[in-house]
Amino acid sequence: MLADAIARVAEPSRRAFLQRTVTLGGLTLLTGCSVGSEESIEAALNQVSRFNDRVQALLFDPARLAPTYPASMITQPFPFNAYYGEDEIRDIDGADWRLELSGMVADRKPWTLDALRALPQQSQVTRHICVEGWSAIGKWGGVPFSHFLRHVGADLSAKYVGFKCGDDYHTSIDMATALHPQTLMALSFNDQPLPPRYGFPMKLRMPTKLGYKNPKHVQAIFVTNTHPGGYWEDQGYNWFGGS
Repeated sequence: MLADAIARVAEPSRRAFLQRTVTLGGLTLLTGCSVGSEESIEAALNQVSRFNDRVQALLFDPARLAPTYPASMITQPFPFNAYYGEDEIRDIDGADWRLELSGMVADRKPWTLDALRALPQQSQVTRHICVEGWSAIGKWGGVPFSHFLRHVGADLSAKYVGFKCGDDYHTSIDMATALHPQTLMALSFNDQPLPPRYGFPMKLRMPTKLGYKNPKHVQAIFVTNTHPGGYWEDQGYNWFGGS
């Protein structure tokens, strides 16, 4: 219901923005589209979004780190955020959970939670930035995603890494972000096992991306050259989603 409500609110707002902008000729020059119809406005919006993705990708520096913070600045309590309410948080059995791998990956064997915990770990205190306008600082611990991708023989020349989640969410990122040193397969929060409300048994934590690009309850990872889209991205949100 929340997703439907957001979609109904967002689309007219975006069209109104475009209609106001094109009176200045900006989008007409940028996209070459007529903006006299709903279909043309959507086409213009999609072209601008793709242009924005390309610009963000060019500006992204895979060696530049997001800010980190002292433990004294951790937000208490750290907010819950999802496309559903807290009473709908998925109950996932960590003992039965398996992380599935597919696509351009050499070793596709499933991973248990214990096997992930046995890999090298690191922690970070970073800021989560939500597209809704709020932010919060939290401490996350887990496996550097770049280490995991190399460990399983992922094709690092591929364009995208996609994620499917236990709460039916899905999203995808560019390979440069996947290999960023702060991109983390988060297994803990505040030095404790990752709570269900924050994505148990594993979430992908990326301080270089907006919150909706950080999937929770991850159950499957795939590497591909085919653009995978995402839950919010397919509804008009910017795909690159850099923070």
